[in-house]
Amino acid sequence: MNPTATLPTFGAQLREWRQRRRLSQLDLAGDADVSTRHLSFVETGRAMPSREMVLRLADRLEVPLRERNRLLAAAGFAPMYAERSLDDPALKAAREAVELVLKGHEPYPALAVDRHWSLVSYNRAVLPMLAGVAPALMQAPINVLRLSLHPDGLASRIVNLAQWRAHILARVRQQVVVSADPVLTALADELRSYPAPAVDASHDGIEASVVVPLVLRTPAGTLSFISTTTVFGTPVDVTLSELALETFFPADAATAALLHAGAAQQPQEG
Repeated sequence: MNPTATLPTFGAQLREWRQRRRLSQLDLAGDADVSTRHLSFVETGRAMPSREMVLRLADRLEVPLRERNRLLAAAGFAPMYAERSLDDPALKAAREAVELVLKGHEPYPALAVDRHWSLVSYNRAVLPMLAGVAPALMQAPINVLRLSLHPDGLASRIVNLAQWRAHILARVRQQVVVSADPVLTALADELRSYPAPAVDASHDGIEASVVVPLVLRTPAGTLSFISTTTVFGTPVDVTLSELALETFFPADAATAALLHAGAAQQPQEG
């Protein structure tokens, strides 16, 4: 039995990505500077695209690099984008940049995650926030969204859990739309299965805020954070294209003071 017989054809993959982006054949043909007739032939398998056309269509559809390799292979071309481990010498500069950002963000928490939200690296300010988390959730690979919303994770200590949960679910849902990643789809289903908290009316004001904060009870006191996401701007490596840095900033002066005080009590690195 041919193991590749069940793999989607290039035309089928292209049609799926076009529909995911809510584009008609006319829309995509105009964006990619090809005729609608030829695009229709490509989708139905009556014509095969050139390598240049595969890349042009993938670019217009904003297909992730990992999936661009699949499109190239389906069209009969070699994959274009390498996928290296972060330990690969070729990624040394990128790895050092990540660690520099994480270290430089102290005493505020920062971490790096991969495309499935598995923890890749973190700074010293992250660990105190995880006190009391069930040991099973800390087994590698650590999924930070599971850690956040699981009943045995941080969920019981997130003051505005209903708002934070809605924010996380919306974010993962958008990632599924963009990436079509089945692992992310399964993760989203798992997160939705966790007990949904009642909406606390005392946090209604958060809905009118500029961003949804993460408000967390800790032994040191209640901490309130806003978060930002940083990605590499021009990656041509699959691993780098899927790496994101999540950096947390104090949302109020009290949080900043508590974090600086806690950092002052930590032993200095040699």
